[in-house]
Amino acid sequence: MSKSAFSYSSIAKKIVMSLAGLFLTSFLVVHLIINLLILFDDSRELFNQAAHFMATNALIQVFQYVLFFGFILHIILGLILQIQNWVARPIRYEKKGFSELSYFSKFMIHTGAIIFIFLIIHFVNFFIKAKFGHIEPITYASGTYEDLGLLIVKLFEDGGYVIFYVISILLLGFHLDHGFQSAFQSLGLNHSRYTPFIKAFGTIFSIALTLGFITIPLVIYFS
Repeated sequence: MSKSAFSYSSIAKKIVMSLAGLFLTSFLVVHLIINLLILFDDSRELFNQAAHFMATNALIQVFQYVLFFGFILHIILGLILQIQNWVARPIRYEKKGFSELSYFSKFMIHTGAIIFIFLIIHFVNFFIKAKFGHIEPITYASGTYEDLGLLIVKLFEDGGYVIFYVISILLLGFHLDHGFQSAFQSLGLNHSRYTPFIKAFGTIFSIALTLGFITIPLVIYFS
């Protein structure tokens, strides 16, 4: 493969991976909002209602498979690009982009691998149990739902899992911080006028999302 063809192929993969990554951040925001409901209602009714809606709405169920595809695509392209970078060390861009100057850029593949392991464990603990396990029902004035909130509470009462979860979310925050900025650069949105704003917004977004996610297990465990 020629140098120009290699560069074009890499850029195309980066664009697709960036779009998939930005798409996945929308899922994280929705996921966080729903999970935070468990902290504002001791009866877990709000959370269980939201979880029931997500599990029974046909459109969301279709979107769920799109989401899984987005995860797989993002992971596969990330691995391919990293392998290409390892194999083609002599090939360099003439001008280093912003993402190459980011401290966390050199650890994206490592944080990504740890996050992937975390997602598998998290998937087994929640999604598999919710889909194929027996979840105790709970009845409110609004109706009867599976008590998925209790599943979360019990899991976050385990100190070992809380530590693992918090560390994984912190790594996710670092991954998001660099990934958000890198995605816009890959899409060609890299300019001295608005790149600082994108960088600042990405950092604030990553910190807010990280704090939101780690607050949930910490509040449950220490309450």
